[in-house]
Amino acid sequence: MSLLQLSCDFFTAWLGDWKTDVLALIVTLAIASSLPAAEPPTIRFATYNVSLYAQRAGEVAERLATGDDLQAQAEAEIIQRVRPDVLLLNEVDYEPEGKLIETFQKKYLEVGQNVSESPEGPAQPIQYKYRYFAPSNTGMHSGHDLDRNGRLTDKPGSVDYGADCWGFGQYPGQYGMVILSKYPILAEQIRTFKNFAWQDMPDALLPDNLSTPEPADWYSPEALEKFPLSSKSHWDVPIQIGERIVHVLTSHPTPPAFDGEEDRNGRRNHDEIRFWVDYISLTGAQSADQHYIYDDAGKHGGLPAGESFVIMGDLNGDSHDGQGQIGIAKLLAAPELANYPAPESDGGEEQAKLQGGINDSHQGRPRQDTLDAADENGPGNLRLDYVLPSNDLKVVASAVFWPQNTDTLFKLVGTFPFPSSDHRLVWVDVSLPSEP
Repeated sequence: MSLLQLSCDFFTAWLGDWKTDVLALIVTLAIASSLPAAEPPTIRFATYNVSLYAQRAGEVAERLATGDDLQAQAEAEIIQRVRPDVLLLNEVDYEPEGKLIETFQKKYLEVGQNVSESPEGPAQPIQYKYRYFAPSNTGMHSGHDLDRNGRLTDKPGSVDYGADCWGFGQYPGQYGMVILSKYPILAEQIRTFKNFAWQDMPDALLPDNLSTPEPADWYSPEALEKFPLSSKSHWDVPIQIGERIVHVLTSHPTPPAFDGEEDRNGRRNHDEIRFWVDYISLTGAQSADQHYIYDDAGKHGGLPAGESFVIMGDLNGDSHDGQGQIGIAKLLAAPELANYPAPESDGGEEQAKLQGGINDSHQGRPRQDTLDAADENGPGNLRLDYVLPSNDLKVVASAVFWPQNTDTLFKLVGTFPFPSSDHRLVWVDVSLPSEP
């Protein structure tokens, strides 16, 4: 019999039976204190531009309703193979009732997929209990000739419709966003910035009509009064993970292309990305009511100091190649972000070499590419999709889902015409600090 047991027996007899539970608790605590501390939880955040859009409203929903849409099956398998805990989907049609994303979840994500015909068998179904989606500026007609081509039509799908919308789109809700999460979304604390006016950003890079002497006059005063900064929207979506809250900051800036010398899309892309730089850094310098940023509920201020966050999305900017390098470079240099090596893939490097063209002159590392774009009459492969944790979160792993062409899973990404999307899913694993 051990000395510890003799001591327990002695004190139990001496103090009486009612002390037994107390002594047992003391022993349990002593044993527990000698065990190693539990590792902080690791959460996988991912962003994926799935290109689930069409030529008219409702078309994608009709396609997915059958349950056998090949594009959706391939994308669902990619998600099932990577298994993110928190996932942002870009370019998903916005529907007020959410039927499209519900269909994608039930008929694709929650059904084991094997488009790749992997020898390991179908991927395991994946469920997300929580989701968030909200209106987008895409396809919302402005009533103004924003591209200044002298033509104005408010008929969705017409040639001149999309370019005169607050965010380019051939129909309302095209190119929307959805967040799927295994952890509770704090709906009452969500902030959206869909209606924040571009001209209200200090030193905004408003485009200039080069044929007039007035500055920053590409858009009329009437248009600028309502012109939103966000081509889709900017969201701050708090997610409860154990005792901690992580703010998922999402957006999808307009591509810095498809314009003229006025560079209206390039300038907007820069400022859409700059929004996050200011949102995560300016609050400490100003009181909330003095902060220039305001949300759709009228509340001023950026992210409170000390809050954990992850910026995610197709930001349409590569700091080394293509157009729109300056805006994304400023964000990547923000001291509030975790300093970690960019996610990579073997497939990105392989495809850049095989495809050649403009890829041969790129300055960035092809292993970090997330977009497979045209190589002869286009920008080539670029890094456009990002998962950027705050500096209080420890990055333990990351990758771009882009297998080499000898891998069975390469069938899920392929080459043009792509079976899934021209973008690649990007994921990052972070460990949360033990103490909130």
